[in-house]
Amino acid sequence: MSAQQQQPDSQEDTSDDVANDIELHAEKIRRERMERRAKQQQAEAALTRSETKKGEDAPLVGNLIGEDHVNYVLMYNMLTGIRIGFSRTQAKIKRPLTDDDFIARHKFSFDIVGNELTPSAKYDFKFKDYAPWVFRSLREDYFHLDPADYLLSLTSKYILSELGSPGKSGSFFYFSRDYRFIIKTIRHSEHQFLLSILKQYYDHVKENAHTLLSRFYGLHRVKLPRGRKIHFVIMNNLFPPHKDIHETYDLKGSTVGREYPEELIKEKNNPVLKDLNWINREHMLEFGPEKRALLTEQLRRDKELLKSIGVMDYSLLVGIHNMRRGNRDNLRRNTLKVFEPEFPLSHGHRRRPTFSGTSIAHFSSEAIAIRRAMRESDPKRIASQLPDEDTGERQHFVFYRDEGGLRATDENNKPEHTIYYLGVIDILTPYTTAKKVEHLWKGLKADRHKISPVPAEEYGERFFAFMKAIMRGGGGGESFK
Repeated sequence: MSAQQQQPDSQEDTSDDVANDIELHAEKIRRERMERRAKQQQAEAALTRSETKKGEDAPLVGNLIGEDHVNYVLMYNMLTGIRIGFSRTQAKIKRPLTDDDFIARHKFSFDIVGNELTPSAKYDFKFKDYAPWVFRSLREDYFHLDPADYLLSLTSKYILSELGSPGKSGSFFYFSRDYRFIIKTIRHSEHQFLLSILKQYYDHVKENAHTLLSRFYGLHRVKLPRGRKIHFVIMNNLFPPHKDIHETYDLKGSTVGREYPEELIKEKNNPVLKDLNWINREHMLEFGPEKRALLTEQLRRDKELLKSIGVMDYSLLVGIHNMRRGNRDNLRRNTLKVFEPEFPLSHGHRRRPTFSGTSIAHFSSEAIAIRRAMRESDPKRIASQLPDEDTGERQHFVFYRDEGGLRATDENNKPEHTIYYLGVIDILTPYTTAKKVEHLWKGLKADRHKISPVPAEEYGERFFAFMKAIMRGGGGGESFK
């Protein structure tokens, strides 16, 4: 047989060998993946059994929230998505914003195996990061947050609030480990509204460095397989980690139905009180001329933005710290639980994002040891680790420079013994058709100018007038009753 006749046969044999090698290699990869999954599940089961036995001794302060907690999976997915989405944006060189950045959406899919874009995760879920470049600019350029500090705070040890939201939204929120940031779920309508006004919000923050409006650091969404979509924001915690808050008020300038029953106050630990409680207790915001002028002007500017975007139902959240009383009651210790999510550390290699986009390999035995140490950490240490002094970015802002808040002053601008923690919250409720119907219905039973749901223009002016009235020299809130 000639060389020319032998060549096709030789090429055909080589092609068959390559195909067989590819098939064998693919089968090997599938088998290794199945083995990794089985071993990881065995390790998880062993650690869970170990944790259950250890958990029989209840901690003195706080409760370790494990995998049996109702929100464990959701919280784990939120934190994993935040970590990866943040690192992807942060790894890129900073650039000027464009109009497209305000409508951008970055999508990530997570599963137990992982891929080139996302590391392996403990659960299957999808994550969406909204306008990441805009929120990066807000965090770094105007809210003065250090990127590494922000990531560490949000992806380590967590504190679950038992207090819930002051409003009626039914949302839940978590504090970051250092008590500086809040992860708060929001309704889909609020999510859409925030996106629609993001440009105006960004411009307002840019022009008003000392704004009292809620500070939004990120907007995200988590979707579980065959589950509903959960939208959430990351925002500032108005109250400090190093001071007990002795009284809390949610003030709107509305007085119809705005009272927490005085007889129930002692039964509940530091409840959120309302306008009529403030008025009946004859409270005032005790500021001298300088701070009073600064606060009034900033509230006026913030009110004008809120009117222009058509929102209402917002409030001034007021936390009061009595410096003579100090922290002796340990109020913070009595209202916190500990949540420690364990990020997946499986056999073989796993990518962990860093700011430079590099990867670090983790061997399974080391990973299991780390996870055991995390699970066995004593949750009662968390409360004692809350700082004793103000740290972080608050010192950049006029209304948060006095131990993270605004200290009371007399008419000579000399300091007094109260610190106020102030901020305008719940700013994502527009005056929609549903609110108009609520206005008509409640207006039949009470003074329609004193109920909460009123048009945005009227709401803003009433809100501002009330806040001026409850500052020293303003006459008080009696006229609003």
